[in-house]
Amino acid sequence: MIAAYSSFFLLLVISSVHSKPTISFTPQTLNRSGDTVTIQWTGVESPSDLDWLGIYSPPESLHDHFIGYKFLSDSPDWKSGSGSISLPLTNLRSDYSFRIFRWTQSEINPKHNDHDHNPLPGTRHLLTESNRLNFRSSSNQPEQIHLSYTDTINEMRVMFVTGDGEERFARYGEAKERLDDTAPARGVRYERERMCHAPANTTVGWRDPGWTFDAVMKRLKPGVRYYYQVGSDSKGWSEIHSFVSRDDNSDQTLAFMFGDMGCSTPYRTFIRGEDESLSTVKWISRDIEALGKDRAAVVSHIGDISYAKGYSWIWDEFFNQIEPIASKTPYHVCIGNHEYDWPMQPWKPDWAAYVYGKDSGGECGVPYSVKFNMPGNSSEAEVRNLYYSYDMGSVHFVYISTETDFLEGGKQYGFIKSDLESVNRSKTPFVVVQGHRPMYTTSTKGSDVAVRVKMVEHLEPLFVENNVTVALWGHVHRYERFCPISNNTCGESWRGSPVHLVIGMAGKETQPIWEPRPNHPDVPIFPQPARSMYRGGEFGYTRLVADKERLTISYVGNHDGEVHDKVEILASGEVISGSSSDDGKDSRFESKSEFAVLWYVEGASVMVLGVVLGYLIGFFSRRRKDGTGSSNTGRWIQVKNEEET
Repeated sequence: MIAAYSSFFLLLVISSVHSKPTISFTPQTLNRSGDTVTIQWTGVESPSDLDWLGIYSPPESLHDHFIGYKFLSDSPDWKSGSGSISLPLTNLRSDYSFRIFRWTQSEINPKHNDHDHNPLPGTRHLLTESNRLNFRSSSNQPEQIHLSYTDTINEMRVMFVTGDGEERFARYGEAKERLDDTAPARGVRYERERMCHAPANTTVGWRDPGWTFDAVMKRLKPGVRYYYQVGSDSKGWSEIHSFVSRDDNSDQTLAFMFGDMGCSTPYRTFIRGEDESLSTVKWISRDIEALGKDRAAVVSHIGDISYAKGYSWIWDEFFNQIEPIASKTPYHVCIGNHEYDWPMQPWKPDWAAYVYGKDSGGECGVPYSVKFNMPGNSSEAEVRNLYYSYDMGSVHFVYISTETDFLEGGKQYGFIKSDLESVNRSKTPFVVVQGHRPMYTTSTKGSDVAVRVKMVEHLEPLFVENNVTVALWGHVHRYERFCPISNNTCGESWRGSPVHLVIGMAGKETQPIWEPRPNHPDVPIFPQPARSMYRGGEFGYTRLVADKERLTISYVGNHDGEVHDKVEILASGEVISGSSSDDGKDSRFESKSEFAVLWYVEGASVMVLGVVLGYLIGFFSRRRKDGTGSSNTGRWIQVKNEEET
């Protein structure tokens, strides 16, 4: 009898020692993208700093097909075998589940790395797995809402994503309580078979992208704030958003412009999340809120949009990150190498053999073409949104593709030539051209030299002959402003010598260095050529303000949200080069008499702006991986020195 009790007690002890860890989460259901879930675990024996939490959607994904992961050591109490991790999740139109794995030093495979050269975690030892987490709205709630202009001045396009292709609409009006006008939304989607290479066409990178809907709100009054929402009575409506319509009679222009932003993810994944993109969105949100109720603006993102690189859920993360600005302000884009390039792309001349590689991760422009719908009707090999133009106030904006044929004799060259020659300079005295790869830069991105040579040969004569005012470029993840320049020679006026700026500093961290001295290429000394008026290594964006007499471009830094460089361009041709104003603010935003835009308002308005900014800081800081908050800590944040654009 005693022996029997002893055996039973021994079994209980053994069972206790080898009990399976438990995992749970709260809440059990999330309402919408950006809501936070807290995952708790207990009973992890002999915890290791390599133990990790896998995040899966859909839940039936293979072990190595996670969308992201966190190390259990991210929890302060991990050494006890228990802990918790909180993170916001994006609705991917399928449920989530969580798994805990043990990973040992001996199992680290240095050849199986993510894009940041970190070994990807092993999945041999599953410790425990959770139940399914779902979103209350399932896949039906419209999300990822973003606006853009059409070719018609009194229209506004709105796009959004849902999980099914059933009928949806946009309804809109001049008051929140009277959304009396309705526009049908056309739904489209793309399939895995349209992807051209790995990882986009593999089970690792592919996730169901849902349905992208496109509606056009028509017959808008000029310069009026409209309220709108998207969805349907049967499937549910989004919250109400608003925008200010274009005013063809106004000469005022305001734009927020940048390239190469990407997005942040609240977890580690196959690619590196761009945390500085949160600060870029935060400061632009501040700027938009400060405009008031009757000021129109536009956002311009000139290539390398999400940096999904074949991992489709990164597009979902990106659109949810920009929705606070893109649902209020038209969000315009042009194509970059990370949206389009792949080895078998149709246009790849001999001189570009080492230029156009596999930077899109096999997307070959498909998600970019479906998720955006820019003005015009440009396309090549089923890829859309390559080149187009529109007017806003006193500026004619032109977008071009540096990834497809831009040489003389091609379709795009013909468009650029015809468009520039037909600009009404009495209505839009300033012309701003935007593309991804720069015509001018003093960085050491050697593989792009051939492209720059061809751009100077074929495109620069068009810019010079048609008096392009400004050319904006991305690709190089720094800010650089040039003198009025043509044929590598500084001029006295922008007429015949456009002002070139490189503005690819919105979030992507990797960056080549500046040019060294030609006779000492191995010595880390980088003199600034006379043609380069200002170079900056801080993240940020540019702000363009114009009327018919003057166009000002300001470089806003992310570490403090203040202006660190600006250039003023007069309609007469004069270019006034200067750094920031004495107090770091752009006087063009402060002068009510000059442009009627109040940058810092007084009294109660200051309190309102403070509340809005505080809300935005709190909202975006939730998405930090490490939970340490915003990057705005007073540091001057330099980009990393690596060879990736």
